[in-house]
Amino acid sequence: MSQPYDLREQIEHFESLTGDGTELVTVTIPNSKSLGSIRERIAQEYASAENIKSDQTRDHVQQALKRVQRMLRRYEKTPENGLVVYVGVVEGELISTIFDDLPTPVAESTYRCDDHFDLTPLIESVTPNETFGLIVIERGGAAIGRLIGERIIPIRTFESQVMGKSRAGGQSAQRFERDRERQVHEFFQQVGDIATDAFTGDEGTVTGLVVGGTLGTAKRFVSDNYLDHRLRNRLLGTYSVEYATVQGLDQLVKKADEQLLDTEQREGRKRLDEFYSRLRDDDLVAYGAEEVERAIKFGAVESVLIASTVPRSQREKLETAVKQQGGDGYVIASDTERGSQFVAAFSGVGHYYGFR
Repeated sequence: MSQPYDLREQIEHFESLTGDGTELVTVTIPNSKSLGSIRERIAQEYASAENIKSDQTRDHVQQALKRVQRMLRRYEKTPENGLVVYVGVVEGELISTIFDDLPTPVAESTYRCDDHFDLTPLIESVTPNETFGLIVIERGGAAIGRLIGERIIPIRTFESQVMGKSRAGGQSAQRFERDRERQVHEFFQQVGDIATDAFTGDEGTVTGLVVGGTLGTAKRFVSDNYLDHRLRNRLLGTYSVEYATVQGLDQLVKKADEQLLDTEQREGRKRLDEFYSRLRDDDLVAYGAEEVERAIKFGAVESVLIASTVPRSQREKLETAVKQQGGDGYVIASDTERGSQFVAAFSGVGHYYGFR
């Protein structure tokens, strides 16, 4: 399957390409469409291209359509998630690429001839289509955020006005408890109202919701129905989280990762956690391209982490070198908070050894 970072590179590459006139052909084929009908359509377009007045444009379009037909003959049936084909003459050279393993299904059948390629199917494949609500709540305050892909977007953090458990002198225990319960109720209502606005408003209702905090507080908030029914129906679980802060939101995602993240995203977080853990222990870690290249030569390599923003040629060079030593390379998505921090702090390249 095409990994997201590869697709982002491909998007950037194809965005940079332009044709002279309407010479670049895009064909998108959903799984529901038979290849026979598409081949027939391409044959019709080839015949229609005879009517193009410009000799160059006519020749280039027909070259492209011939190539499309040849590429489609490789397939007996449409792949599960469909096909996207880009063919055209750019700077005098006929280029062609076919995507047959996109991570999300192609939505519609299209044929376009333009001075640029239609990148909509690729862009949709790297755009997260699920968003999750995050709530961390404890007696002292709350933090609310959204998770889109691996990116945590803090929405609001605030303190509560709930009194501590120790009452002032001369105040009756019953009155103190009544006042405290009223404050808890008002605080929970406030959190519930903010969550409703944040997770069911203009941006649409979240796919799922997780609640963290001191477990007693989080479970009471959920069980006492302070959540809007639309959110209760999407609740994925409650988790023990220490602090109602932005850092607490990150901790909540880590605790609930099996509910919120796909396998690849979980693996990326796991690799970064291991790297930072060893870095704190000053335990056989190297970072920066030159240091990592030097470290690989000494062998006993376990893993090299490479940000998706590192140029592809350099990334492939590092991956090849570490594999020759018996280790592996792993690409870290740079468009997440943790990924961007990895790029800023370590130039997007880190490495840890296979012995500890």
